[in-house]
Amino acid sequence: MAITISPKTPRPARISPVRRNALVLGGVAALALAVFGGAQLVAQIEGDRGIAPLANSEDIQVNGIQVDVTGKTGAEARIAGWKQAEKEAWKKVGGPDMPLESIDAMVSSVVIGHEQVGPRRYIATLGVIFDKAKAGQYVGGGTAGTGPRSAPLLLIPVLQSGGVRQVFEVRGPWQRAWAEFQTSTSPVDYVRPTGSGGESLILTAGQAGRRSRLWWRTVLGQFDASDVLSPVARLERQWPGGPINGTFTARYGPDNKFLGSFTMTAASEQDLPRMLEQAVGRVDGLYRDALMQGALQPDPTINAGGAALDRAFEELRIKLMPKEGEGPVAAAPQPTPTIRAEDVSGAPTETVVVQFATPDAAAVDAALGAVRGAPGVQGAATVSLAIGGTSVMRVTVAGGGERLASALRTQGWKVAGGGGTLRISR
Repeated sequence: MAITISPKTPRPARISPVRRNALVLGGVAALALAVFGGAQLVAQIEGDRGIAPLANSEDIQVNGIQVDVTGKTGAEARIAGWKQAEKEAWKKVGGPDMPLESIDAMVSSVVIGHEQVGPRRYIATLGVIFDKAKAGQYVGGGTAGTGPRSAPLLLIPVLQSGGVRQVFEVRGPWQRAWAEFQTSTSPVDYVRPTGSGGESLILTAGQAGRRSRLWWRTVLGQFDASDVLSPVARLERQWPGGPINGTFTARYGPDNKFLGSFTMTAASEQDLPRMLEQAVGRVDGLYRDALMQGALQPDPTINAGGAALDRAFEELRIKLMPKEGEGPVAAAPQPTPTIRAEDVSGAPTETVVVQFATPDAAAVDAALGAVRGAPGVQGAATVSLAIGGTSVMRVTVAGGGERLASALRTQGWKVAGGGGTLRISR
């Protein structure tokens, strides 16, 4: 059995030595900012930002078992407390009456949430995980049930506390609670990012408020997800060390749809992890209910590609073009030059890095749309997003960078560079 621990214009005056020193220091500071600005950008993604989620398990887990046991020694009381937790956990999952030795043989690990060991007393909050291969014949397949499972859904847990909204900027308690949640017991297929590296820059609290389908398609494609879930926790502390009121809201989709909300209260900071753990379970219940009602279907507008747009233009062309037999035409149409699409079939496929300025989200959409609409482009995805700076995308194109550059110039883009790296701008 394993254990898991879990401003008037002034008269010109002589500059005093103190002011002169201040100006010199100001110039030095400005120079330092210019020189080390790049290092500060790198620092935005350094450090411990996210919490890696627990490995999903198909085993049967029961959490929150309280034990208070005495014994001849603290070690004996501890063992007795674990056995008592195993017995209570077995009753909670609906197991039949069995000897304690048989129940212990089916336990794969005991999760220690909190414990106090005295000379002859043991007080703890424990969790028990039963091996599904051994216990499944008695208690079934766990709490996930046999109903339908959802499509892969990207999870962005938003924490609002002290007037600040965050996701992966720091190691917050709300993200920790979701990282420790056993998703195998839920029919909702959660895709939980770790928040490391560039993920903390892409998945922010403001991301949930975006409406651009092109932007969402790019983000979800990096995590192999079909849609997004945004559980929001708003914590309000009454006074330092006092009660904490929590308001929890389940939201879904690129339009941030409201699914449900509830409130809970923690007695103190020490009681906050327990409240958040229970809140995760209740939010998961809201998502389960939405799944059963058919409300967690992936938004079709996210994955609608250029084919749907081409069909819409074709239908519009058919409606606007005159049909045969509708009457004489006033004037014969003048011949117009036909631009033939360049045949890139059979051309070698290359990967091209494209740099583009992104002052706002609309610039990202415009650049991605232009590149993806170029002939021969088989795929384009952002690898670095810098709103207010220069972003980078990786493009797979048949014919190489020269053909891609030529196609972008015909669309009105200014293209610099060549070969495997291009820089585009309006």
